[in-house]
Amino acid sequence: MAGGVGTRFWPFSRTNYPKQFHDVLGTGHTLLQQTADRFEGVCPPENIYVVTSDKYKDLCQQQIPTLSDDQVLCEPIARNTAPCIAYACYKIAQRDPQANIVVSPADHIILKEDDFKSTIRAALEATADQDILVTLGIQPSRPDTGYGYIQYIPESGAVINKVKTFTEKPHLELAQQFLDSGEFVWNAGIFVFNAQAIIRAFEQHLPETAEVFEEGRPAYYTDQEQTFVNKAYSMCKSISIDNGVMEKAANVHVVLSDFGWSDLGTWKSLYEVSGKDENENAIDAHTMLYDTHNCIIKAPKDRLVVINGLDGYIVAEYDNVLMICRKDDEQKVKQFVAEAKEVGMGFV
Repeated sequence: MAGGVGTRFWPFSRTNYPKQFHDVLGTGHTLLQQTADRFEGVCPPENIYVVTSDKYKDLCQQQIPTLSDDQVLCEPIARNTAPCIAYACYKIAQRDPQANIVVSPADHIILKEDDFKSTIRAALEATADQDILVTLGIQPSRPDTGYGYIQYIPESGAVINKVKTFTEKPHLELAQQFLDSGEFVWNAGIFVFNAQAIIRAFEQHLPETAEVFEEGRPAYYTDQEQTFVNKAYSMCKSISIDNGVMEKAANVHVVLSDFGWSDLGTWKSLYEVSGKDENENAIDAHTMLYDTHNCIIKAPKDRLVVINGLDGYIVAEYDNVLMICRKDDEQKVKQFVAEAKEVGMGFV
């Protein structure tokens, strides 16, 4: 899934060039390229499909040259993750009704790629011939309100545990209660299921979405596909796979995972996975720092950033926007973006 704009990572992530197309960590590979690369040995290149906005089709094929036109699924409008996943899964099922499918966002960081592959293979083995929906769960390190939370039923020695409750993006007080209880994991937003299991789930829990994409079977892999998709998306409501399916389904399971995961959804998440100086500053810029601690600083290399007396701040400059914001207030970034959009002048 590579269609999002990454609003919470503004001003670095912009409408015309979202974060998944950036080399965020300075590795020489963009987040999209890293996502595709980590499936080497798990999924052949011809079986990788990228669902993205029609605005980013060329970017996707530039960054992953092995993608054919059939492998880039272009959304005409944003409709959240349920229609995105439905489109991909119905199309894949048209070619291979027994397909085993992994759904992975294109903007995540995985630091332990061998452990990730082992986890994915375990999930694929479980879903190959079972009517279950599997998600990957991460031990939470803070009461983050930007993640979904999974309460599971622990089974001694089990790799996969049945999900008890599924709560999407709770408020801070509830997230803190989840963290304190020790009974919850973050939903990584990486899903594994076979094609028939997810189609049955759509039919049961989002029947209107199922009906729309079922009608597209004759069009998939033909020159009529994009015309069909443009019409289909106009009929789909905007809803996440979490709210539309996972919270309702009785056959959801979780694989407890530890592979150095971050969804890189916020500046604080980038701070946590970045290297720090002796004052706990994460720096990607030319800087002169005085009495400055616990900050994340990211700016163009042709800038000199001089800071005195900041503690716990985001200092981010990209293109025509400079943002200075307390790390603890990073959830306000969406508000900043909304108001910057009203200003106009290409700030978003």
